[in-house]
Amino acid sequence: MSKPSQSNAVLVAIRTPRVTAEELDSSLQELTRLVKTLGYQVVGRVTQKRSSDRYAAVLGQGKLAELAQWTGGSGKIESAFARPKHKGASKFEAEDSDVTEESDDDESDDTIEPSPGPREQAQIVIVDCDLSPSQLKNLERAAGVPVLDRTGVIIEIFSRHARTRAARLQVEIARLNYLAPRLRETGGGSERQGGGVGGKGAGETSLELDKRRIRDRTKELREELAAIGDEHQTRRARREHELTVALVGYTNAGKSSLMRAMTGSEVLVADKLFATLDTTIRPLYPETCPKVLLSDTVGFIKKLPHDLVASFKSTLDEAASASLLLFVVDASDPSFRSQLDVTRKVLAEVGATEVPSLLVLNKRDRLAPEELAALKAEYPDAIVLSTRNKDDLQALRERIMGYFESDMLDEELRIPFTAQGVVAEIRAKMRILSEEYDAEGLTIRVRSTPENLTAIKKKLAR
Repeated sequence: MSKPSQSNAVLVAIRTPRVTAEELDSSLQELTRLVKTLGYQVVGRVTQKRSSDRYAAVLGQGKLAELAQWTGGSGKIESAFARPKHKGASKFEAEDSDVTEESDDDESDDTIEPSPGPREQAQIVIVDCDLSPSQLKNLERAAGVPVLDRTGVIIEIFSRHARTRAARLQVEIARLNYLAPRLRETGGGSERQGGGVGGKGAGETSLELDKRRIRDRTKELREELAAIGDEHQTRRARREHELTVALVGYTNAGKSSLMRAMTGSEVLVADKLFATLDTTIRPLYPETCPKVLLSDTVGFIKKLPHDLVASFKSTLDEAASASLLLFVVDASDPSFRSQLDVTRKVLAEVGATEVPSLLVLNKRDRLAPEELAALKAEYPDAIVLSTRNKDDLQALRERIMGYFESDMLDEELRIPFTAQGVVAEIRAKMRILSEEYDAEGLTIRVRSTPENLTAIKKKLAR
């Protein structure tokens, strides 16, 4: 799945009875952003009402012809080669074709209208649903250009944006799982390798060999990823008593911008979907006492492939092990409520539903005063902010510290001069309320978590 040289793409979407026109348009807008992230220019859309997206070529005959006008294809599903078939199989396929083809009850819903005269030619077709291998093959024959489904687009974006070894392994596993059922025989692929003792018997076809190589490679990658996962688990164990806040939310909601503003770190900020895949962990800056770590995780999206959720489980475990989750949403996006539902659904798959959370309505600077007032009334406990506003960021910082300090205890500790090594640990992990020196040592009043207080008392009792 290398980066293509073509620049124009046409989108295809099916509106089933359970999908409203607004939902279809929202999904296509999101797909447009995904496609632009890949570097394509969307020149048109082909949409159709159908009872299901499981038909042989997804679209009906009339819409296939319309698609062909964008791509220069034949608009027909033509077999690449004739293969003799059993009579029973031929009869079954004939019956199946009667069921899977229906009249073109279509509704274009195109928001990108072609200019008068010849249409811009598209060099790739992007379909807003998952395609089976046969559907993919049929559409490619009708369109005459390569076809990618939504999962293929997301995996391609992930493969380009993965930076760390763990992220590259996770994406590669998902990519191989995606490719395995879509492998096809090439030229002489039906020929079998010599097999059996003494050269007798049929061996494996080239397709079977390719599938076996993918299985072996996937196994190797999973073993390597498991080893890296153990390292991540060890690091998380070291942070077990640290206060951690994980930023979670839809892709491009502004998590990385918030991370950069709250920690002063130079994390990547880009107006692209899935610009950040790797988990970044930084302390709040200026540093707090006790120290609070902020982590930025991979963003979510509708119809996120399950293979990617499974592959990125080790990354998403940062959210599951956090002390507090910040659900970051783009409040200027009319569909942010459904995006929030997607985020919660994916987090439920990795077991992060029990972690306490706060809702952050980001990008308030893009809202009109009446929209802002309505959101505050709808979400009275949410934090409304803009990452460009220092007062908003300070309010979020105080809200985070207020949450953690609500479970902390105030206690007075007596520290003799002989235990000076403990003082540095106290200053790093606890908030100092007051301190007094006398001839024998230090009396210090602190605010801290019960766990840290217990650990310090054990060290003082030695």
